[in-house]
Amino acid sequence: MGPEYFWMHGMWAFPVIMPIVMIIVLLIVVFLIFGRGGSRPPWQCRGNDYEDRPSSENTLDILKKRYAKGDITKEEFDQMKKDILS
Repeated sequence: MGPEYFWMHGMWAFPVIMPIVMIIVLLIVVFLIFGRGGSRPPWQCRGNDYEDRPSSENTLDILKKRYAKGDITKEEFDQMKKDILS
């Protein structure tokens, strides 16, 4: 019984172990892409970061709505509007 005996009878290991190794590698790749928490998946990429920041127009609209509802006084409205536009 030479080394070729063990080689021929060890061929069963390749078809059994190789799919397991491939599944493990695939899981590691998926974890590295999606499982790190802070990053979004590629299909949720919105392009430019400036879209996430509120513009002064949106902020001013909110301020006008608060004034219209009576949440803030005229003086507070004028001061906040001055702060937003500066």
